[in-house]
Amino acid sequence: MEPTPEQSPHHAYPDHWEADVVLRDGGTARIRPITTDDAERLVSFYEQVSDESKYYRFFAPYPRLSDRDVHRFTHHDYVDRVGLAVTIGGEFIGTVRYDRIDDRGRPASAPADEAEVAFLVQDAHQGRGVASALLEHIAAVARERGIRRFAAEVLPANNKMIKVFRDGGYTQRRSFEDGSVHLTLDLEPTEKSLAVQRGREQRAEARSVQRLLAPGSVAVIGTGRTPGGVGRTVLRNLLAAGYTGRTYAVNRAFDEGPATLDGVPAHRSLGEIDEQVDLAVIAVPAHRVPEAVADCGEHGVQGLVVLSAGYAERGAEGRELQRELVRQARSYGMRIIGPNAFGIINTAETVRLNASLAPESPARGRIGLFTQSGAIGIALLSGLHRRGAGLSSFISAGNRADVSGNDFLQYSFEDPDTDVALLYLESLGNPRKFTRLARRTAAVKPVVVVKGARHSGTNPPGHAVPVSRIPDTTVSALMRQAGVIRVDTVTEMVDAGLLLAGQPLPAGPRVAILGNSESLGLLTYDACLAEGLRPRPPIDLTTAASPQDFRDALAEALADGTCDAVIVTAIPWVGESGEAETGDGQVLAEALTKAVAGGSAKPVAVVHVEIGGLAEALAAASSTAAPRPRTPALRTPSPEADAARRAADRAGTAGPETITGRAAGTTAPRAATAPAVPGPVTSATPSPGTPAPAPPASEAPAPETPPRPGRIPAYPAAERAVRALAEAVKYAQWRRQAAVPGKIPEFLDDTIDEAGAAALIEAQLATAPDPRGRPLSHDEARELLGHYGIDVRPTLPAPDPEAAVAAAARLGYPVALKTTAPHLRHRADLGGVRLDVADEEALRRAYGELTDLLGKPAELLPVVQAMAPRGVDTVVRASIDAAAGAILSFGLAGAPSELLGDTAHRLVPATDRDAAELIRSIRAAPVLFGWRGSAPVDTAALEELLLRLSRLVDDHPEVVSVALEPVVVAPQGLTVLGASVRLAPPPARSDVGPRRLPNY
Repeated sequence: MEPTPEQSPHHAYPDHWEADVVLRDGGTARIRPITTDDAERLVSFYEQVSDESKYYRFFAPYPRLSDRDVHRFTHHDYVDRVGLAVTIGGEFIGTVRYDRIDDRGRPASAPADEAEVAFLVQDAHQGRGVASALLEHIAAVARERGIRRFAAEVLPANNKMIKVFRDGGYTQRRSFEDGSVHLTLDLEPTEKSLAVQRGREQRAEARSVQRLLAPGSVAVIGTGRTPGGVGRTVLRNLLAAGYTGRTYAVNRAFDEGPATLDGVPAHRSLGEIDEQVDLAVIAVPAHRVPEAVADCGEHGVQGLVVLSAGYAERGAEGRELQRELVRQARSYGMRIIGPNAFGIINTAETVRLNASLAPESPARGRIGLFTQSGAIGIALLSGLHRRGAGLSSFISAGNRADVSGNDFLQYSFEDPDTDVALLYLESLGNPRKFTRLARRTAAVKPVVVVKGARHSGTNPPGHAVPVSRIPDTTVSALMRQAGVIRVDTVTEMVDAGLLLAGQPLPAGPRVAILGNSESLGLLTYDACLAEGLRPRPPIDLTTAASPQDFRDALAEALADGTCDAVIVTAIPWVGESGEAETGDGQVLAEALTKAVAGGSAKPVAVVHVEIGGLAEALAAASSTAAPRPRTPALRTPSPEADAARRAADRAGTAGPETITGRAAGTTAPRAATAPAVPGPVTSATPSPGTPAPAPPASEAPAPETPPRPGRIPAYPAAERAVRALAEAVKYAQWRRQAAVPGKIPEFLDDTIDEAGAAALIEAQLATAPDPRGRPLSHDEARELLGHYGIDVRPTLPAPDPEAAVAAAARLGYPVALKTTAPHLRHRADLGGVRLDVADEEALRRAYGELTDLLGKPAELLPVVQAMAPRGVDTVVRASIDAAAGAILSFGLAGAPSELLGDTAHRLVPATDRDAAELIRSIRAAPVLFGWRGSAPVDTAALEELLLRLSRLVDDHPEVVSVALEPVVVAPQGLTVLGASVRLAPPPARSDVGPRRLPNY
């Protein structure tokens, strides 16, 4: 929408206020500023509003708008007077307006910071969350224009509007004056308003996906008259799956008049269908898609699956076609899966939807699957089917122009039929939002992710999203912090998904191994050690073991309190003739299933070598098992029980019963009911490699007691079974930490000068108009860091020997002489550093050696610095990635971090637990804790430094990068020897502000 000439050139049309939003019922709408071109739309909108709503808006009968009203409501300066409209199909369904006022309620301009606000929503669209969405957006606009408070007059009978204000989460004051309710809202976001906003976002986006996956009727547009072709294939798959809703075939090439195709009504267009169509599957060439989308929009279709190709995967021209497709669909309130999609599947008994190109609908199960690749989707469906696993839902999003992995997480979080979410992703459109949603979802059910295109540095064709420049290792660390189970291959994803969907979470890393092959048991034992598990010595049942022997041994292991999981290894039995007996898979499966049914809730996995039918038999056994009962939630174990269990663990004996975890594959009545995690709460300083904590328990649903374990997964190799179990162990530990969330220590507040740092940053950026910002000098960086209690040891320039001697006299011997030239910085191995220089003679000699060896002082830029206590050299960094946000990093200085990439990462803001985990999660962490008899260093001081730096970049997003190198950590205290800081205008954030759909 372009501004008209009548609008002030000083207040140009603010197109950044335009936004697509998802409403409460899952439909979409567009919010945009009202312009002078909207007079007819406004009048038409007002005519469709009931007399009661008009009365609530104007406090009197107001049947029509005068010309003066229309002019006033469509002419805005976008500063002191602003109007926003919600549109669907180009027509208004709701409006909001604010007018800046002074303290007496009269029209005003800045610096007045209060405005009067009023809403009006068409009656047919009330209850869809229109007013709530408008409040979020008009509040953001007002804050941008310097308005800090809204005032509103509401009639006492207007309960809906009062509820909108009350439920917004803003700080508010209410009074009753002259027969109306006077409300004042402080527009500064609060924790409550942000929680309300995100809660509404979650429910709306989940509902939008649910409408796609559970439609009451489906039309396949582009169904061919002859067998074959994409459209006809989808129609055939819909019918073969037994879809419970109404199905229609649509093709403009059909003959006129009533007709059927494959037994379903066939029509030339949607307009010929007398009933509501909820979902349209579009399988026509790309140049005909706009016509089909318009037909869908004009006839009330709720969502689209676009199988057609020829969009962003074809280059710039196709990318623009894709954007126009999304704009067109959203203008009608529809969401899109695709284009270039493979389709969607919902196995719920009440739906049985297979609107995809998959020839066979998967069995019903507890796994939800999202993929950005049709080919990978086919492979995953085939792999799961081959191993007897079922799905709850499946989305293959193709180019992912609209519905994304984030939407799937929103849906999976509250879907009672999904216990494990598997995602194959090739790009992350909004990494900040992804980690937030993944963290919340992982607190109630496992999220397993494979990330494709990890090392290309670009997005796959068709994925028009911002490219993050952070390394893949950093992405992996951030996913782990959010509780995501990150695996490398789709095979590993299926392996982990099968275990998590069918078995309870392990209480710890202790693994019992039993089987009829000593060699296979030893392979499994070695694999456990390699994955960081704690295996017990394998139990060899010998090759003569019968299925009953397996049952007895498994039952005994499940009852053993010294193990947390069991891996059963099996090879075929050899008969008297010397040939393998291949028909024993069914018998062994029955024996193992019976042992599990009578044992404790511990995960069990089977490793088998060429035992025909075992995996299928195990899957069949679980599918015919009786439903498992539910029991009320358990309380968190007491500290005494925790201590007893830890003591028992150290002694190798069973401890008292503690909270146990339900099978991840069992049904929760609602998403708000989380499966409990076995085992006690872990300490705040976990071992290296431990994932970061889950959200506070108050944010996640209450846990519940586990029912009996479900399907026993079978693996053809020990390494695969062990790797899946190791992921489950780490995930379970992450879940347990939800009971003791990390905190930001309050003592930091007393030693941080946030205002002083802000003033310094503002002054520095004022002198640097370059949008890329500027690096700070050493002294400027020291001053800024000093405001946050980070002391950087001073350095003095030494352009010649005399200056070096003077600097040393000022600092006091012993000193260090080092170069600061970029190519020699932190390169002691090249001879650019001289340490423990004891006196003037030694300093002059060192200076001469340095310049003789490496070059002139003007090239070397030498400095003198007082010596620091001996310790371990580390490096601490913080940087802001435009896509992922602020990231805190830690590693040992030199070869470990630079050559081996041994660096750990956490998202900012970091808690005390994040800081503790950060220094313990690098592979070289033992060096900090007394490796080979050395003195342990002061890790508490190091953790405090990490927290201070985290606070700095969190409080001041203008600090776009900080590097503290080296940080020498001694047995007592630490010393920051070098610091570099860069300031720049902060990058725009996509995860704050009012909710909106992304525009790719």
